[in-house]
Amino acid sequence: MTQTSNRLFDELAKMMTDAAGAAQGVQREMQTMMRAQGEKFLQEMDVVSREEFEAVRAMAEKAREENERLESRIAALEGR
Repeated sequence: MTQTSNRLFDELAKMMTDAAGAAQGVQREMQTMMRAQGEKFLQEMDVVSREEFEAVRAMAEKAREENERLESRIAALEGR
C-alpha cells in the first residue's frame, strides 16, 4: 500500500509541476501579447516620444527666455 501511495503522490507531484510550468508559459505569452497590444495602441494614438517632448520643451523654454529679453529691451527703448 505504501508503494502505491508513493507512486500516486509522485505522479500527482509531476502533474502539479507540469501544470505550474504550463501556467508560467501562458503567463509569459499573455504578457507578450499585452505588451504588443499596448505598443500598437500607443503608435495608433500618435504619442510623442520622451526625447521629442524634451526637445520641444527645451525650444519653448529658449523662446520664452528670448521673448522676455526682447520685452525688456523694448521697454528700455520706449523709456528713452
